[in-house]
Amino acid sequence: MLIFAASDKGGAGRSVTSANLAYHRALDGDDVCCLDFDFGSPTASAVFDVPEAWRAAEGRGLHAYLKGEIVEPARIDVWGETEHRVLRDRPSGSGRLVLMPGDVSGGDFATTGDERRRCVDLLTRLHHEFDLVVVDLRAGRSYAVELALEATASPEMSTVPARWLVFHRWTRQHVTAAANLVFGRRGIVAAGVTRGHDEDALRGAVRFVRSAVPDLESPLWSQVSAGQWTWMRSCDEHLERLAHEQGLGRTRVLGSVPFEPVLHWREQLITDVDVLDSKVAGVETWQALSDLAARLTETACWDEA
Repeated sequence: MLIFAASDKGGAGRSVTSANLAYHRALDGDDVCCLDFDFGSPTASAVFDVPEAWRAAEGRGLHAYLKGEIVEPARIDVWGETEHRVLRDRPSGSGRLVLMPGDVSGGDFATTGDERRRCVDLLTRLHHEFDLVVVDLRAGRSYAVELALEATASPEMSTVPARWLVFHRWTRQHVTAAANLVFGRRGIVAAGVTRGHDEDALRGAVRFVRSAVPDLESPLWSQVSAGQWTWMRSCDEHLERLAHEQGLGRTRVLGSVPFEPVLHWREQLITDVDVLDSKVAGVETWQALSDLAARLTETACWDEA
Protein backbone atom coordinates (compact mmCIF):
# COMPACT_ATOMS: atom_id res chain seq x y z
CA MET A 1 0.00 0.00 0.00
CA LEU A 2 1.09 3.55 -0.75
CA ILE A 3 0.55 6.35 1.76
CA PHE A 4 1.05 9.91 0.51
CA ALA A 5 1.68 12.40 3.33
CA ALA A 6 0.62 15.94 2.44
CA SER A 7 0.04 19.27 4.17
CA ASP A 8 -0.83 22.75 3.03
CA LYS A 9 1.62 24.44 5.39
CA GLY A 10 5.05 23.68 6.74
CA GLY A 11 5.22 22.90 10.45
CA ALA A 12 2.07 20.78 10.33
CA GLY A 13 3.87 17.71 11.67
CA ARG A 14 3.75 15.90 8.34
CA SER A 15 7.33 14.62 8.10
CA VAL A 16 7.91 13.75 11.75
CA THR A 17 4.52 12.09 12.20
CA SER A 18 4.71 10.04 9.00
CA ALA A 19 8.22 8.89 9.98
CA ASN A 20 6.91 7.79 13.38
CA LEU A 21 4.06 5.92 11.69
CA ALA A 22 6.55 4.10 9.47
CA TYR A 23 8.61 3.25 12.55
CA HIS A 24 5.59 1.80 14.35
CA ARG A 25 4.61 -0.34 11.37
CA ALA A 26 8.16 -1.67 11.12
CA LEU A 27 8.11 -2.48 14.84
CA ASP A 28 4.97 -4.53 14.20
CA GLY A 29 6.75 -6.58 11.54
CA ASP A 30 5.94 -4.79 8.29
CA ASP A 31 8.60 -4.09 5.70
CA VAL A 32 8.40 -0.31 5.29
CA CYS A 33 10.00 2.09 2.84
CA CYS A 34 9.96 5.89 3.29
CA LEU A 35 10.43 8.16 0.28
CA ASP A 36 11.45 11.78 0.84
CA PHE A 37 9.60 13.66 -1.90
CA ASP A 38 10.04 16.99 -0.10
CA PHE A 39 12.10 18.26 -3.01
CA GLY A 40 14.32 21.16 -2.05
CA SER A 41 14.04 20.58 1.70
CA PRO A 42 14.45 16.87 2.51
CA THR A 43 14.31 16.27 6.27
CA ALA A 44 13.51 12.59 6.74
CA SER A 45 17.15 11.63 7.30
CA ALA A 46 17.28 13.98 10.30
CA VAL A 47 14.14 12.44 11.83
CA PHE A 48 15.60 8.95 11.46
CA ASP A 49 19.01 10.15 12.75
CA VAL A 50 20.85 9.02 9.64
CA PRO A 51 23.32 11.87 9.03
CA GLU A 52 25.22 9.86 6.42
CA ALA A 53 22.13 10.02 4.23
CA TRP A 54 22.99 13.61 3.37
CA ARG A 55 26.26 12.52 1.80
CA ALA A 56 24.93 9.26 0.40
CA ALA A 57 22.09 11.04 -1.35
CA GLU A 58 24.15 13.80 -2.96
CA GLY A 59 23.59 13.13 -6.64
CA ARG A 60 21.98 9.76 -5.85
CA GLY A 61 18.69 10.77 -4.23
CA LEU A 62 15.11 10.68 -5.46
CA HIS A 63 15.44 14.04 -7.21
CA ALA A 64 18.35 12.79 -9.30
CA TYR A 65 16.50 9.55 -10.06
CA LEU A 66 13.31 11.25 -11.22
CA LYS A 67 15.32 13.62 -13.42
CA GLY A 68 16.95 10.60 -15.10
CA GLU A 69 20.45 11.35 -13.84
CA ILE A 70 20.82 7.93 -12.17
CA VAL A 71 19.29 4.50 -12.72
CA GLU A 72 18.39 3.70 -9.10
CA PRO A 73 18.04 6.00 -6.08
CA ALA A 74 20.06 5.51 -2.89
CA ARG A 75 18.67 3.29 -0.15
CA ILE A 76 19.44 3.67 3.55
CA ASP A 77 18.89 0.79 5.99
CA VAL A 78 17.67 2.78 8.98
CA TRP A 79 18.21 0.01 11.52
CA GLY A 80 21.81 -0.48 10.39
CA GLU A 81 22.90 3.07 9.68
CA THR A 82 21.10 5.28 12.18
CA GLU A 83 23.00 6.99 14.97
CA HIS A 84 19.97 6.72 17.27
CA ARG A 85 21.17 4.41 20.04
CA VAL A 86 17.74 2.78 20.51
CA LEU A 87 17.10 2.17 16.82
CA ARG A 88 20.51 0.53 16.38
CA ASP A 89 19.27 -2.32 18.58
CA ARG A 90 16.73 -3.66 16.09
CA PRO A 91 13.84 -5.32 17.93
CA SER A 92 13.20 -9.00 17.35
CA GLY A 93 10.37 -9.57 14.89
CA SER A 94 10.56 -6.10 13.34
CA GLY A 95 10.39 -5.60 9.60
CA ARG A 96 12.74 -3.71 7.33
CA LEU A 97 12.84 0.06 7.66
CA VAL A 98 14.33 1.67 4.55
CA LEU A 99 14.74 5.34 3.70
CA MET A 100 15.10 6.67 0.17
CA PRO A 101 16.42 10.19 0.79
CA GLY A 102 16.07 13.28 -1.30
CA ASP A 103 18.96 15.24 -2.74
CA VAL A 104 20.02 18.12 -0.51
CA SER A 105 20.74 20.26 -3.56
CA GLY A 106 17.54 19.29 -5.34
CA GLY A 107 14.42 21.37 -5.81
CA ASP A 108 10.94 21.44 -7.30
CA PHE A 109 10.68 20.75 -11.01
CA ALA A 110 7.94 20.65 -13.60
CA THR A 111 7.09 17.04 -14.39
CA THR A 112 7.21 15.58 -17.87
CA GLY A 113 6.26 12.19 -19.22
CA ASP A 114 9.72 10.87 -18.39
CA GLU A 115 9.52 11.88 -14.72
CA ARG A 116 6.04 10.41 -14.49
CA ARG A 117 7.22 7.12 -16.03
CA ARG A 118 10.14 6.85 -13.62
CA CYS A 119 7.87 7.63 -10.68
CA VAL A 120 5.34 4.97 -11.74
CA ASP A 121 8.11 2.41 -12.19
CA LEU A 122 9.58 3.15 -8.77
CA LEU A 123 6.26 3.10 -6.90
CA THR A 124 5.04 -0.11 -8.52
CA ARG A 125 8.32 -1.89 -7.76
CA LEU A 126 8.33 -0.74 -4.14
CA HIS A 127 4.67 -1.72 -3.75
CA HIS A 128 5.59 -5.31 -4.59
CA GLU A 129 8.70 -5.28 -2.39
CA PHE A 130 7.35 -3.63 0.77
CA ASP A 131 4.20 -3.96 2.85
CA LEU A 132 3.92 -0.20 3.22
CA VAL A 133 5.42 2.68 1.25
CA VAL A 134 5.21 6.14 2.84
CA VAL A 135 5.81 9.11 0.52
CA ASP A 136 6.51 12.40 2.29
CA LEU A 137 5.40 15.16 -0.08
CA ARG A 138 6.39 18.80 -0.05
CA ALA A 139 3.87 21.17 1.56
CA GLY A 140 1.15 22.80 -0.54
CA ARG A 141 0.17 22.16 -4.14
CA SER A 142 3.78 21.36 -4.98
CA TYR A 143 5.23 19.57 -7.98
CA ALA A 144 5.60 16.53 -5.73
CA VAL A 145 1.83 16.45 -5.19
CA GLU A 146 1.25 16.89 -8.93
CA LEU A 147 3.63 14.03 -9.67
CA ALA A 148 1.90 11.76 -7.15
CA LEU A 149 -1.51 12.49 -8.68
CA GLU A 150 -0.26 11.89 -12.21
CA ALA A 151 1.51 8.65 -11.28
CA THR A 152 -1.40 7.14 -9.37
CA ALA A 153 -3.80 7.98 -12.22
CA SER A 154 -1.77 5.91 -14.67
CA PRO A 155 -3.18 2.57 -15.89
CA GLU A 156 -0.10 0.77 -14.59
CA MET A 157 -1.04 1.69 -11.03
CA SER A 158 -4.76 0.95 -11.24
CA THR A 159 -4.40 -2.08 -8.94
CA VAL A 160 -2.02 -0.43 -6.45
CA PRO A 161 -3.91 0.83 -3.36
CA ALA A 162 -3.01 4.44 -2.59
CA ARG A 163 -4.21 6.60 0.28
CA TRP A 164 -3.65 10.21 1.27
CA LEU A 165 -2.98 11.57 4.74
CA VAL A 166 -3.33 15.34 5.05
CA PHE A 167 -1.72 16.77 8.18
CA HIS A 168 -2.74 19.98 9.88
CA ARG A 169 -2.23 21.62 13.23
CA TRP A 170 -5.28 22.19 15.39
CA THR A 171 -5.73 25.89 14.56
CA ARG A 172 -8.34 27.66 12.46
CA GLN A 173 -5.73 28.74 9.92
CA HIS A 174 -4.47 25.19 9.45
CA VAL A 175 -7.97 23.68 9.33
CA THR A 176 -9.01 26.08 6.59
CA ALA A 177 -5.76 25.60 4.69
CA ALA A 178 -6.05 21.79 4.81
CA ALA A 179 -9.63 21.96 3.53
CA ASN A 180 -8.55 24.16 0.62
CA LEU A 181 -5.63 21.88 -0.18
CA VAL A 182 -7.98 18.92 -0.61
CA PHE A 183 -11.36 20.34 -1.61
CA GLY A 184 -10.49 23.76 -3.04
CA ARG A 185 -10.99 24.78 -6.65
CA ARG A 186 -7.37 23.88 -7.39
CA GLY A 187 -7.06 21.29 -4.63
CA ILE A 188 -5.98 17.66 -4.67
CA VAL A 189 -9.42 16.32 -5.61
CA ALA A 190 -9.95 18.75 -8.49
CA ALA A 191 -6.40 18.27 -9.76
CA GLY A 192 -6.77 14.51 -9.50
CA VAL A 193 -9.99 14.50 -11.52
CA THR A 194 -8.33 16.43 -14.35
CA ARG A 195 -5.68 13.71 -14.45
CA GLY A 196 -8.17 10.87 -14.68
CA HIS A 197 -8.96 10.00 -11.06
CA ASP A 198 -12.52 9.10 -10.11
CA GLU A 199 -13.70 11.91 -7.83
CA ASP A 200 -15.57 9.75 -5.31
CA ALA A 201 -12.71 7.25 -5.10
CA LEU A 202 -10.13 9.99 -4.57
CA ARG A 203 -12.24 11.68 -1.91
CA GLY A 204 -12.59 8.35 -0.16
CA ALA A 205 -8.82 7.87 -0.20
CA VAL A 206 -8.19 11.05 1.82
CA ARG A 207 -8.08 11.24 5.60
CA PHE A 208 -6.87 13.99 7.91
CA VAL A 209 -4.46 13.87 10.83
CA ARG A 210 -4.66 16.56 13.49
CA SER A 211 -1.32 17.38 15.10
CA ALA A 212 -0.33 19.26 18.25
CA VAL A 213 -3.84 18.86 19.68
CA PRO A 214 -3.96 19.91 23.36
CA ASP A 215 -5.72 17.44 25.64
CA LEU A 216 -7.31 19.75 28.17
CA GLU A 217 -7.85 16.88 30.60
CA SER A 218 -4.16 15.95 30.68
CA PRO A 219 -1.74 16.97 33.48
CA LEU A 220 0.13 19.16 30.98
CA TRP A 221 -2.72 21.67 31.00
CA SER A 222 -3.96 21.16 34.56
CA GLN A 223 -2.07 24.18 35.91
CA VAL A 224 -3.57 26.80 33.63
CA SER A 225 -5.95 29.32 35.14
CA ALA A 226 -9.69 28.75 35.06
CA GLY A 227 -10.05 31.58 32.56
CA GLN A 228 -7.46 30.08 30.23
CA TRP A 229 -9.01 26.62 30.46
CA THR A 230 -12.47 27.97 29.64
CA TRP A 231 -11.08 29.94 26.71
CA MET A 232 -9.20 26.91 25.37
CA ARG A 233 -12.31 24.75 25.70
CA SER A 234 -14.27 27.34 23.72
CA CYS A 235 -11.58 27.42 21.02
CA ASP A 236 -11.60 23.63 20.79
CA GLU A 237 -15.38 23.55 20.32
CA HIS A 238 -15.16 26.27 17.67
CA LEU A 239 -12.49 24.28 15.81
CA GLU A 240 -14.68 21.17 15.85
CA ARG A 241 -17.52 23.12 14.26
CA LEU A 242 -15.19 24.70 11.70
CA ALA A 243 -13.65 21.34 10.79
CA HIS A 244 -17.11 19.83 10.28
CA GLU A 245 -18.18 22.72 8.06
CA GLN A 246 -15.00 22.46 5.98
CA GLY A 247 -15.33 18.71 5.42
CA LEU A 248 -12.71 17.75 8.02
CA GLY A 249 -15.15 16.37 10.58
CA ARG A 250 -14.45 13.37 12.78
CA THR A 251 -15.52 10.78 10.20
CA ARG A 252 -12.70 11.99 7.96
CA VAL A 253 -10.08 12.13 10.71
CA LEU A 254 -7.83 9.09 10.93
CA GLY A 255 -6.27 10.23 14.19
CA SER A 256 -4.98 13.04 16.38
CA VAL A 257 -1.54 13.47 17.90
CA PRO A 258 -1.32 15.36 21.21
CA PHE A 259 0.84 18.43 21.66
CA GLU A 260 4.19 16.80 22.44
CA PRO A 261 7.36 18.79 23.23
CA VAL A 262 9.59 16.02 21.84
CA LEU A 263 7.86 16.24 18.46
CA HIS A 264 7.55 20.01 18.58
CA TRP A 265 11.15 20.86 19.46
CA ARG A 266 13.22 17.85 18.37
CA GLU A 267 11.17 16.40 15.49
CA GLN A 268 12.41 12.90 16.21
CA LEU A 269 11.17 9.34 16.47
CA ILE A 270 9.58 8.58 19.83
CA THR A 271 10.71 5.21 21.17
CA ASP A 272 9.51 3.22 24.17
CA VAL A 273 12.70 4.32 25.95
CA ASP A 274 11.60 7.95 25.59
CA VAL A 275 8.27 7.04 27.19
CA LEU A 276 9.16 4.42 29.82
CA ASP A 277 12.78 5.13 30.82
CA SER A 278 13.73 8.77 30.35
CA LYS A 279 10.04 9.79 30.31
CA VAL A 280 10.73 12.76 28.07
CA ALA A 281 7.71 11.84 25.94
CA GLY A 282 4.16 11.11 27.00
CA VAL A 283 2.60 7.68 26.85
CA GLU A 284 -0.48 9.32 25.31
CA THR A 285 1.61 10.36 22.31
CA TRP A 286 3.11 6.89 21.91
CA GLN A 287 -0.38 5.34 22.03
CA ALA A 288 -1.79 7.90 19.57
CA LEU A 289 0.98 7.14 17.08
CA SER A 290 0.54 3.39 17.53
CA ASP A 291 -3.23 3.62 16.99
CA LEU A 292 -2.81 5.85 13.96
CA ALA A 293 -0.27 3.46 12.43
CA ALA A 294 -2.71 0.58 12.87
CA ARG A 295 -5.55 2.50 11.22
CA LEU A 296 -3.52 3.11 8.06
CA THR A 297 -4.59 -0.25 6.67
CA GLU A 298 -7.85 -0.89 8.55
CA THR A 299 -10.57 -0.93 5.92
CA ALA A 300 -13.27 0.18 8.32
CA CYS A 301 -11.40 3.42 9.04
CA TRP A 302 -11.55 4.33 5.36
CA ASP A 303 -15.15 3.29 4.72
CA GLU A 304 -16.83 5.37 7.43
CA ALA A 305 -16.80 8.74 5.62
